[in-house]
Amino acid sequence: MPLPLWIRTADDLRALTGELEGTRALAIDTEADSLHHYPGKLCLVQVADADGRGHLIDPLALRDLSPLGPVLADPRTVKVLHAADNDLAYLKRLYGVTVASLFDTAVAARFLGATSLGLEGLLTQYLAVTAVKSRQKDDWSRRPLTGEQEAYALDDVLHLIPLRERLLDALRALGREHWVEEECAGLAALAVPEKPVDPDAYMKLKGARELPARGLVVLRELHAAREALALRLDRPPFMIVGNESLVELAKRLPADAEAILSVPGCTPPVVRRAGPAILEAVARGLAVPDADLPVYRPVPRPHLPAAIRRRAEALRVWRTKASKEVGLEPGVLFPQRLIDRLAAAPPADLAALRQVEGVRGWRVSLFGPALLEALAPA
Repeated sequence: MPLPLWIRTADDLRALTGELEGTRALAIDTEADSLHHYPGKLCLVQVADADGRGHLIDPLALRDLSPLGPVLADPRTVKVLHAADNDLAYLKRLYGVTVASLFDTAVAARFLGATSLGLEGLLTQYLAVTAVKSRQKDDWSRRPLTGEQEAYALDDVLHLIPLRERLLDALRALGREHWVEEECAGLAALAVPEKPVDPDAYMKLKGARELPARGLVVLRELHAAREALALRLDRPPFMIVGNESLVELAKRLPADAEAILSVPGCTPPVVRRAGPAILEAVARGLAVPDADLPVYRPVPRPHLPAAIRRRAEALRVWRTKASKEVGLEPGVLFPQRLIDRLAAAPPADLAALRQVEGVRGWRVSLFGPALLEALAPA
């Protein structure tokens, strides 16, 4: 019995994973929503196999997608994604999966020197396929999806496996297939860090540094109130009150709804939704004793010793020359994070260079001696 287009039950998910077991390649995409919801939520997972059969998995109906784990971890099955960072982050954080044999078409395009990395452009360039109209700003949590939304969601995966074949042909012609393999393996292995709560986030809003200490403490309370309201209403903070309006509220210290309405950006819907919380936050800030007022703390620039700066500059000079010779963007050939790591702790030899996180074997094989020479003391 053929599987349905929509996978909404545990039985359907088990049947799908059974059908996908051992498949040669699996295309994957996700639709998450952080424009209409807070925090962002995973709303759809799309998959397609090498035979062009696509399915829409509904994580809003199926709370546990961990049965996909064995398929994602199977090294025999190539997982094809485009710009996989966010997709992998959601799948790992929510379901604890691991991904083996990843092929990221955006990474492949970078190593082919592509100037446009969007999936739509790559499909046109390599497959002469015109993508369906973008629906990226849609609220993907709404059900049922329209036929246009279903077509868009499936379009994102149905062409990924053929696109991979074309990109592989181009990579092999340049001898860069293994470069991309290593980069994709590193991407798949990345852990998903917990996003720390920044207690000083309010100080980083534009205009915060111009506020007096009393205004700054009110801004702190307004920022906390907006965060609490955003979580309660399941709406992004910028949809509750914009940053500029938040700073202006801390400057004017409104005492009633009329005063809130006088602040640019604070429309009647804002007052209806957040007015009481705004007034309570202002009152809390005004009640803070003078001795407890916060002081604006600018983020200090890290001080780098002269030797580290010299090594970093030498690596940038080398990178500029090497990137022209190879025909890749400097940031693709050797990202700034690698320059920072090597400049701070220069490896003594090729073996030590190979152990530096992110350098990869292909860079050592191609550029190892040149990198060590650039790092050598003048």
